[in-house]
Amino acid sequence: MKQLVVLGGGESGIGTALLGKAKGYNVFVSDKGKIKQKYKEVLIHNEIEWEEEMHTEARILDADLIMKSPGIPEKVPMVKRIRECGIEVVSEIEFASKYTNATIVGITGSNGKTTTASLTHHILKQELEVGLAGNIGDSFAKQVLDSDYKNYVLEISSFQLDDIATFKPNIAIITNITPDHLDRYNYQFENYIASKFRIAMNQTKEDYLIYDADDEVITNWLKANPVKSTLLPFSLTKKVDNGAYLEDKIIKITIDNNQIDMPTSNLALEGKHNVKNAMAASTVAHLLKIRKQTIRESLENFHGVEHRLEPVLKINKVQYINDSKATNVNATYYALESMDRPTVWIVGGEDKGNNYQELFSFVNEKVKAIICLGVNNEKLLENFSSMVDVIVETQFMTEAVKIAYKLAEAGDNVLLSPACASFDLFENYEDRGRQFKDAVRNL
Repeated sequence: MKQLVVLGGGESGIGTALLGKAKGYNVFVSDKGKIKQKYKEVLIHNEIEWEEEMHTEARILDADLIMKSPGIPEKVPMVKRIRECGIEVVSEIEFASKYTNATIVGITGSNGKTTTASLTHHILKQELEVGLAGNIGDSFAKQVLDSDYKNYVLEISSFQLDDIATFKPNIAIITNITPDHLDRYNYQFENYIASKFRIAMNQTKEDYLIYDADDEVITNWLKANPVKSTLLPFSLTKKVDNGAYLEDKIIKITIDNNQIDMPTSNLALEGKHNVKNAMAASTVAHLLKIRKQTIRESLENFHGVEHRLEPVLKINKVQYINDSKATNVNATYYALESMDRPTVWIVGGEDKGNNYQELFSFVNEKVKAIICLGVNNEKLLENFSSMVDVIVETQFMTEAVKIAYKLAEAGDNVLLSPACASFDLFENYEDRGRQFKDAVRNL
């Protein structure tokens, strides 16, 4: 029997273990940390062997195939040993895709992936059988095992793309590329860009690559590294022959001389970046022959993603907004860009080599006070102290919200948009966002 070792007992690991067992592998799950109780119960119930808080080297190096959780970096000693032994390592996306003939829409990018994936799924599910997986919801492997939908929308991170070999989405989207996770790419932006473009690596001219033509990083890379895919760019500033562009507040989408128009006046999601997300999602829907009326209605009734510019409450005419999912500078750029009132900004966390310069003009123009919520706020203080009258530090969400409540006046916004990872004080960005919402509701 072939040995499959799964490194990491989280959502993708457990899904892979279940699918692997069903496909005749002898499966062993190994996690250096603790495995959540709900996942342990699944493993025990399905008689899959596992270990936690350790890696048994002999057992792992006996594998024919290893699925590595996207959260485990290459520099971990165990991963180095695996590489030295030449054992094949794949991501969950690669493993699961071998067991389905579904049409796959793969979405990657530094920002906007979750919103674009959720919006695309929201439109497609009106007329098609479609699963939503990857970095979002139930694992892809588990859905292939349980439901085997005819179509999937997958939100895919660069870490998941690093370990693909043959994976090929029929339709790929790159929303944008800005510096992020550089700590995992030897602080080389080129390595990170190359990683994102792996989504198109196995595509042929029968497959499509939808991308932001206003993003110079993407367009320059494509010039220097042409792909085989059929290209469908989208743009807010220029006309495109094939793809989507904006003219007089109307999205025009053309594929093979077949054009449809989508007015943006009633889009449920606000902001320029959401017009782009709508363009990408509508282009997919048009490719998959969804009716124009369905696309239009879906764009008008889709209400966004938790922790992404999510309005929480209005208290004393102050609007509190949860944008905890903004884990990099570019995401916070979109958040500040969309603020139309004086803003008290809660920022900070685990810095991944951030350059805050692109935020300066917005901070000068819109931000009245800054609350730094992180273990180490030195860089924030250095960058922003001279721009606002009030800048304070705290390590507690409840305190951050109380300070914001004191600083904000009627007609202001209080925005949590951290521009950093959450792991210094919180379990993850969801935990950070929920704590913010709870603190606001308890005011």
